[in-house]
Parts: sequence; structure tokens; C-alpha cells
Amino acid sequence: MLLIDANAILRYILNDNADMANTVCELITTSKVFVRYEVLAEVIYVLNKVYSMPKAEIADVVKTFLSLINVETESKEALDTALKTYADTNLDFVDCVLYGFRLIYGYEVFTFDKKLNSMIDRLD
Repeated sequence: MLLIDANAILRYILNDNADMANTVCELITTSKVFVRYEVLAEVIYVLNKVYSMPKAEIADVVKTFLSLINVETESKEALDTALKTYADTNLDFVDCVLYGFRLIYGYEVFTFDKKLNSMIDRLD
């Protein structure tokens, strides 16, 4: 399995460099690739802070990318929850991942973050 980095994902999503976007497209078409959460956090940060993309649009394009047949990640259920939460709240993406793992798998989360604690408290 091949790990893919944030720059490759961004070129694919943004298609701002046709050669690079095509290379990533060909890679994904012919090989299985694995996307780590750390990489997604960077992609989401860049789309939001550098490209000023709205959170709901970011969640949609990332979900679309992750739905490609040869793209895999650790837990699609927790990640889907994280992306939906990211689009619908003012939490940052990493907090949304923690929330997703709490909601889907029941993991306990320790944090001093009041917004995240408030979301988690609503589950109990």
C-alpha cells in the first residue's frame, strides 16, 4: 500500500496543476493508496486557511476523494462523522476526529477544550 501526502491530494482536489493532478489521478486509478488522518488535517487546514474554502465544501470534497475506489483510510465511519461534524460546527478537524471516535467506538476523550467537551457531554 502506498501512503499519499497532502500535496498530492490538494493537486487532485484543486486541479491547479494539470500535470500533477493527472499524475495523482493515474496513481489512484492503478494503485491502492492510504490516507492518514494527519495528512487529511493538513489538507483541510490548507483548503480552509489558504484557499478560504467553506467548511461544508471542504467536507464534501474530502468525502468525495475518500470515496474513490482505491483510496483507503483507518476508519471511514469515524472519519465520516468527523467530516460531518467539521462541516456543521466550529470545531477544528482534529477535535472532530476525536469526537468521531468517541461517537462511533465509544472511546473516552480527555481534553481541556470546552467546545469539544460540550459536544461529548451531549452524547452522555
